[in-house]
Amino acid sequence: MSSELRTRAIVGVVLILVALAALFSGGFLFWMLLSVAGVLMQGEWGDLTGATPENRKLAMFAVSVPLAILCPAAAGVSWLAFTLMAAAFFFVALVGRSVKLALGVPYIVVPVMALLFLREQAPNLQGLLLTLWALGLVWATDIGAYFAGRSIGGPKLAPRVSPSKTWAGLGGGVLAALTVGFLLYRFADLPVQLAAASGLLAVAAQLGDLLESWMKRRAGVKDSGTLLPGHGGVMDRLDGVVAAAPLAAICYMILVQLP
Repeated sequence: MSSELRTRAIVGVVLILVALAALFSGGFLFWMLLSVAGVLMQGEWGDLTGATPENRKLAMFAVSVPLAILCPAAAGVSWLAFTLMAAAFFFVALVGRSVKLALGVPYIVVPVMALLFLREQAPNLQGLLLTLWALGLVWATDIGAYFAGRSIGGPKLAPRVSPSKTWAGLGGGVLAALTVGFLLYRFADLPVQLAAASGLLAVAAQLGDLLESWMKRRAGVKDSGTLLPGHGGVMDRLDGVVAAAPLAAICYMILVQLP
């Protein structure tokens, strides 16, 4: 194993362990991890959109306001959080004179809201299961897409955006996500509707990955940042979660809560 691959593997394991520890703890620790990641992602978003250092810092301070109100000890997931998110968006757009930079606010806050919403579902075990499903299927999608793409190859999915992605990789990612979903249904009582929706979330995760790849290509960079050795930036690790988490929350509300 090369030193680069070893570093990537070690950092990847550490990231998963930290995420799982915060996920199982829930409450304040889970919110804190998501909020720190969100502020860092806003900084990376600023770099990818070509913002000045001053406007980049402005956006990071602005996004911290709706993230702060999401704290369980404050308002949590509420209409107030949505209102502050909208206010932060318009503040960054007007003061920073950049809609592109301001779009980072909903890009970050909405998935954080979705994950907190899923984790807060009672009883506590159900919230843990739902959040583990939303995050686990993204990890499974990445792994399935990687191995299917490497072993099968074939036509490219979006060659102008991400030359390494293939249709076979997308299929492998969907299959891996469905496998995780139905394993959670079989052994952890995940609602079967959500298990079946895992394939749709896998597609969303891949689209989130492609969106970030498109932004990096426009910015002329390989990674969104350098914070995580072997992995790049925080956005590089969470681009799939950003797209899949809100859809997971919507699926839960429509398929499980409403009926």
